Amino acid sequence: MRSPRALCAVLVTLAVASCSAEPAATPAAAPRTYLVPAETARPDETVVKAASVVDGQMRFRVLGFSDGMPSIFGSHAEWNAKGLYTRVRILIESTDRTNQKFDAKQQLLVAADGRTFHVDTQAQAIKRQPDELPVGSFVKMQFDLWFDHPEDAKITAIRFFGDPPLGAIGPSKGIEVPLR
Repeated sequence: MRSPRALCAVLVTLAVASCSAEPAATPAAAPRTYLVPAETARPDETVVKAASVVDGQMRFRVLGFSDGMPSIFGSHAEWNAKGLYTRVRILIESTDRTNQKFDAKQQLLVAADGRTFHVDTQAQAIKRQPDELPVGSFVKMQFDLWFDHPEDAKITAIRFFGDPPLGAIGPSKGIEVPLR
C-alpha cells in the first residue's frame, strides 16, 4: 500500500504540469491538394519543367513542345509548313473572379536571335485547336499552339500575353518561358 504522502506528491506534480504557461503544440494541418494524374508526353514531345508564369489575370504553364516538323496531318490531309512547325502544349488558368479572354494569335514563339513568330492560324485550324476562347473564373484548360517559322530559326522560348487586368494602362509586354 502506498503512503498518503506519495499519493499527494503525485497529485501535486500532475497539477503543476497541467498548469504550464505554454499550450501543447498542435501539428499544422497539411494543405489540401487535388490529385491530378500525370499524363504521358507524346512520343515526339520534349517535356518542359519551367515554372508557371502570370500575365494579366491568366496563369500560363508550358507542358511540352515539339519542333522541326516539316508537315502536319489533319483529319483530312497532310499540310506542309512554309518553314518548320513547332507545337507548344500549354496549360492556362484564369486567376480572376471574372471570365478572361484567351487569344492564341497574341502568343509569340521566340528565336535565339530575337525574332518572334505568331501562331499559324492554318495549322491551328487543321489541328482543331482554339484561336480565341473565354476562360471562366479559375478554370484550367490545356491545348496546343502551332507555329510555322523559318528553318533557320533556333526556337528558345514562348512569350505569353494574358488579358490586362481591369484598370491597366496599355497592353502587356508579355512574359517569356524558356523551352530548352
